[in-house]
Order: sequence, then structure tokens, then C-alpha cells
Amino acid sequence: MPLKVVHNFDGSFILEPELQETLGKLLANESFLNQVARQLQVKKVEFTKLLFQPVPYSLNTPKGMPSEFEQYYQSDDYAIINVPPNFMFSAKIFKPSRLCAIYKKFGDE
Repeated sequence: MPLKVVHNFDGSFILEPELQETLGKLLANESFLNQVARQLQVKKVEFTKLLFQPVPYSLNTPKGMPSEFEQYYQSDDYAIINVPPNFMFSAKIFKPSRLCAIYKKFGDE
């Protein structure tokens, strides 16, 4: 089975404001923030309100994300996590089916 090479992929999306607000509240929930901080072994994290749709790996997107978000991937001050599927379902977001969220890290444990 040959591999399919993706040359261009449109990773743009628009969330309705109420859906974005619901998802933002879930991602900024204090208990979830504490869980993320524990996993990252830092004192605290803060949701930056930045979301993106993962994209196929290609020559233009070697990290599997739109190029404007690669600065966060390369920084030790930020973490990129997959939005939990139950959050997507609770916020009634079905397209896109996957999103990533960017968190700012504060202080090592």
C-alpha cells in the first residue's frame, strides 16, 4: 500500500463564539489546569486561548501543525496538548474532530 503525500492541507477552522467559550471554560477549569501542571511537572499552567487543528506532516508542516504555532512547540515556556475528546463532545464540537491547545508553563516543581 503506497503512502499518500500531502502537499497542501487547509488546517483553518472557525468555531462559533458560544462553542469556543464553552471549550475555553473547560480548558481553563482549575482542576484541569492542575492536572496539566502535574503532568508537565510545573507549578502552574495557563490556557493561552490558542487552538489549532493538527495537520498532516509534510515538507511545509514538519511538526504536524500550522507553521505559525511552531514557535510554541520549540519553546520551553509553552506546552501543546491534545484537547480531550470528552471536552470536544461536551462543547458540541464535531468539526474539526481534533484540536490542540497551547498552555503557558510557570515555574518548575
